[in-house]
Amino acid sequence: MPHTRESLFAILDELAIRTTTVEHEPAYTVEDGRRLHGALLPGVNVKNLFLKDAKGALWLLSAPWERQIDLKRLPDRIGCKRVSFGSPALLMETLGVIPGAVTPFAPVNDAGRRVRVVLDAGMMGAETLNAHPLVNTATTNIRADDLLRFLRHVHGEPMVAQLGD
Repeated sequence: MPHTRESLFAILDELAIRTTTVEHEPAYTVEDGRRLHGALLPGVNVKNLFLKDAKGALWLLSAPWERQIDLKRLPDRIGCKRVSFGSPALLMETLGVIPGAVTPFAPVNDAGRRVRVVLDAGMMGAETLNAHPLVNTATTNIRADDLLRFLRHVHGEPMVAQLGD
């Protein structure tokens, strides 16, 4: 059974990671996020892509809302072959979230470590980041270095790469 928002927050508490969370209507897209919570929290608002490469490897990419990610150039940046979007069923099976709730917190559900996590290098230079806490009805603000610490604890070392120009 996938982690819940509450169990995610319990892990963050165990790691002494402080966060701030705001509630809002469901946000499925960046446009929804801009309308519902874009200015409520300081920091970089994060978008996420769940991808599958030509060899079947799975990828979770997290980048700022504004970052344009060219899927044709992306494989050279992260070291894989052609990528396409992963199915909603595969997303739920591996990361335990629905489309619209994809988040850099979701690797907490990837017990088999099937998904390779990639964080945008520019985004990681920010002080704080805003991402869904496994549900798309809230947004959580976390320090960028604390997100790295969380991911290392629950999933292993993420890749940090320049995902766009």
